[in-house]
Amino acid sequence: VQLQASGGGLVQAGGSLRLSCAASEVIFKINAMGWYRQAPGKQRELVAAITSGTRTNYADSVKGRFAISRDSAKNTLYLQMNSLKPEDTGVYYCDLEGYIDPWSWREFWGQGTLVTVSS
Repeated sequence: VQLQASGGGLVQAGGSLRLSCAASEVIFKINAMGWYRQAPGKQRELVAAITSGTRTNYADSVKGRFAISRDSAKNTLYLQMNSLKPEDTGVYYCDLEGYIDPWSWREFWGQGTLVTVSS
């Protein structure tokens, strides 16, 4: 499975961006999909995740500003980012965890898309 992330760019503080992550194929069962980010000099951290049952989980720093969603028909994951702050700057990666068959769990990563928020 290949994950193609897009939608990053340069935006001023207070602005919005919408990230997309398209999966190249459908797998047997998706457990969860998520967005992670890595700021310069920092470790990769979870931003938001959504389970197969559409339960969502957000980092405290983005609650109320970001919204994760998934369009199963399009096999695409989204991250709507509002009220962006300079500290949201980083490379955003999408992640998919699930089973490619009834016995084989896998995790897949997208290539990352850069988000830069200027003050």
